[in-house]
Amino acid sequence: MIEHTDSIHKTVLLNETIEGLNLPASPLSSLGGSKDEESIIIDGTFGGGGHSIEVLKRYPKAKIIAIDQDKAVFRKAKEKFKGLEKRISFVNINFKNIDDLVNLDSVDGIILDLGLSSDQLENSGRGFSFMKDEILLMTMKENPLPEDLTARDIVNNWGEKNIADIIYGYGEEKFSRSIAKQIVEARKKKEINTTFDLINIIERAVPNGHKKGKIHFATKTFQALRIAVNDELNVLRNGLEKCFKFLKNGGRMSVISFHSLEDRIVKNFYRDMQKNGEAKIINKKVITATIVEIKSNSRSRSAKLRVIEKI
Repeated sequence: MIEHTDSIHKTVLLNETIEGLNLPASPLSSLGGSKDEESIIIDGTFGGGGHSIEVLKRYPKAKIIAIDQDKAVFRKAKEKFKGLEKRISFVNINFKNIDDLVNLDSVDGIILDLGLSSDQLENSGRGFSFMKDEILLMTMKENPLPEDLTARDIVNNWGEKNIADIIYGYGEEKFSRSIAKQIVEARKKKEINTTFDLINIIERAVPNGHKKGKIHFATKTFQALRIAVNDELNVLRNGLEKCFKFLKNGGRMSVISFHSLEDRIVKNFYRDMQKNGEAKIINKKVITATIVEIKSNSRSRSAKLRVIEKI
């Protein structure tokens, strides 16, 4: 029995992502007979577990290998997946290290949802959200080591130009230089420790008109710092290559991105695999959320789904 627990997370492009994998149909065929196919799917960015729970619900013979570097998400998922323990296994690694799963044979499908889950954003206590006053960490690791990079390290120790470069390069923030300058000036007076410390600095750095836009004036800076802390773009490049190798011929990979830089990396990887004769691109045009989904979940507005099949 599949039980659902209360969660603030809404899975984006749920149907489109799962249907894109083209898994064997329901165990009951149109002729009334049963199918014996078992599918193995890797959920490489488990997060709130929305894609995984839906796969197990739709495909009773499917098995999930759930991967996430944030161990906390697995504890939160225990109740949701109660009774399904035999069909899902949890692995606490970053998907870029998927090749550590040495005993894994080729798989039927891979899902990568590159967005931060709403549960992680709101409840991690690690400073991902500018709506809560938390320690400025922004690391995906539940228990970061002293040597692990944090957003607090960046804003307090990096040079002004380097800070400006990552805010512009990863956040596409046009006021990156002004924000970086204000950060450096502020830290001369006291250490920047919390999200609200940073919010106050950004607020002083941007013009009033920028504070009245559709998105919060700190969104792009926070996004850029998170990407830098977790080295997300390099993780994506390496992870795509390694994940693709695990697919069996005919297996598919569905990748959801939320940032233009991420989407470009996915698009270029797919193009190169097709050009090399190793894969075919399933959707020539990127798949985006419907108006109905956007109305019920504003986070889906920036989501882009691309699907590829190994040949």
